This record gives sequence, C-alpha cells and structure tokens, in this order.
Amino acid sequence: MQLFEGKRILITGGTGSLGKVLTRRLLSGEMGDPAKVIIFSRDEAKQHFMRLEYQNKAAATDEIIYRNFQRKLEFRIGDVRDFHSVAAALRDADVVVNAAAMKQVPTCEYYPYQAVMTNVLGAENIVRAIREFSLPVETVVGVSTDKACKPINAMGMTKAIQERVFIQANMLSPETRFVCVRYGNVLASRGSVIPLFHEQIRRGGPVTITTPDMTRFLLSLDDAVDTIFAAVKTGYPGETYVPRAPSALVTDIALALIGQRNIDIQFVGIRPGEKTHEIMVCDEEAYRTSERGKWYAIHPMLPEICPNWRGSGVLTKEYSSSDTVMSLAETTALLRERSLMLEDVAHETAEVLR
Repeated sequence: MQLFEGKRILITGGTGSLGKVLTRRLLSGEMGDPAKVIIFSRDEAKQHFMRLEYQNKAAATDEIIYRNFQRKLEFRIGDVRDFHSVAAALRDADVVVNAAAMKQVPTCEYYPYQAVMTNVLGAENIVRAIREFSLPVETVVGVSTDKACKPINAMGMTKAIQERVFIQANMLSPETRFVCVRYGNVLASRGSVIPLFHEQIRRGGPVTITTPDMTRFLLSLDDAVDTIFAAVKTGYPGETYVPRAPSALVTDIALALIGQRNIDIQFVGIRPGEKTHEIMVCDEEAYRTSERGKWYAIHPMLPEICPNWRGSGVLTKEYSSSDTVMSLAETTALLRERSLMLEDVAHETAEVLR
C-alpha cells in the first residue's frame, strides 16, 4: 500500500510516545516512501535526542543540526498555540497528524485553561491556517481520546471540543479532509500505568491502584498508529475512527506484572477527573457508528458533512472497557505477547546498554 508515497507528513507533538512510533512506521516504507516527515514540537531537547537516535550518533554533538531541512526526517521548533509557527509548518505539508496535546488528566484539572490553549486553540490554529492561506493540505488527522466521550474532566472536555473543531472544519475548507481518531490509554506510553507498575515492582512495592473495579482497553502504540493509517486510508470527512480492542481489570494487569513476587497491592482511590471505565463510543453516538474492519467509524452529526447517513448504526449501546473484560490468564498472555512483562523490559534495556 503506497498510502504515503511522495507525501510530506507533518506530526505536531512528534517527539511524544505516539509521534516516535508513527515516525518509525512512516520511515519504514510500509505505506510507501514519504518525501518528508516533519517533527513539529516546542521541546528542543526531545528533538535533539530523537535526531541523535535516527542518525545513530553515540554522543550528543551540535553539528548534527546542520542540513536539517535537507533530510527526509526534519525537525521544526514551534508550538501549536502559536498561529504563525503552525501556519509556516503547514505550508510544507500534504498530511497533518495533530498529536500535540496536554493529556495528563490531573494536570489538566489543575490547569484547565492551559489544556484549552493546547488542545482547543492548537486545533483551531491548524484549521485557521489552512483556511486563511488556502493551503493545499490533503488530510488532517486529529488525535483524540476516550476521555472526549461523555467527558467528566478538563482533558476530555478540551479533546471533545478539538474533535468538533476538526469535524466542522470540513465545511470551512472542503478541499481538505479532516478526520479524527479516538482511543484509550496506550500500553507502555509515557505516563501510562504499566511503566508506573514496573517501577513500583522494582522498588519492592506496593503497587498502587485506584479502585478494584477499574477497567482499561489494552492498546499498543502500534495499534494507535494502525488506527491513524486506517483513518487516512478509508475515512470520510468528519468521521472519527475508534479501534476495537480487548480490555482488562487494572488489578489483573498489576497481578500479571507482579507474577510470583511477594508484592502488595494498595488501593488509593480515584484521582481528580479519572473514570472507572474507558468509553470510546457513547450511547448517543452508537446509532451513527459503522464497522470498518478492525475499527468503528463514528459519522459526524452535521448533515452538511454527512448528508447520506441514515441511522441506525452497528452499535445499540455505548462501547466501554467494561463490556468484555479478559480473564487474568488472558491478560497475562497478552502482556507477555506484547513483551511488556518486567523481565522482557529489563532484557530490552540491557540489550540497548550493551
């Protein structure tokens, strides 16, 4: 599949966990050979070390920044909050993946307006630049979260507005296709529960869990990238792609990682703004949902964008992580298959250090 052959792809927030895996997959050529992959973010240190990684440099030396703009993998300092830096980067893009976000739930609760600035204004800056400068961007993918579905926290509320900003943009700039992807917590991504559990186990415990009945979908970063690829390949304007994924009790995830070790589990209560279960499609969206292979596609509610859709959809109720929870044995097998057991991670770290 030559989906990205010759394309210039801009990834906002490209130095994050998703951006790094997306970059690796794009440069692998599995979807065609892109002309350029542009990493757009505000953290010069993360860009520097990502550049080192791709140039196989053993030491952090300054000279590698030269010829930056002549390389297939290009790094640009900028901020989605800053309209002018966004507009400048978009001039050189055919496809945009907006992965820039404030995504930590408690942080967004304590600094809600900062979440608005990144998650809402950042999306609006992308839409505004394309519209005001008539930029020939073919596709924009807005990366969203399960927390945007029936939002109860500032992070989810701002991501829900981001989805609406991108969906409605199809009316403002019909030459550009705006789609979204929505998924839950990603296994082993920065700030997720598995690295936390690993560290707690290394220290001898206890492993801290919010509540005994909490469930989560189990998605890898590659699953998240597959969802982006599917949305670019087959998504219609205004649609939101959601992966169909297994789910597990967080308690079972902890028990699987602990294994035979003598480590206690401590329940500490739900953090500010946290949900007990992840919901990826709510009741009100169920009738607007279709199956697309391994994904659900939620059709936009605006009739101008989706004029031919007439319910009812493939779902009859919300799609939640509490629907089909795996057993402890199934959870353990999946984590082992994904090489996420503590011994697997320790082995990988040792190999890198050799």
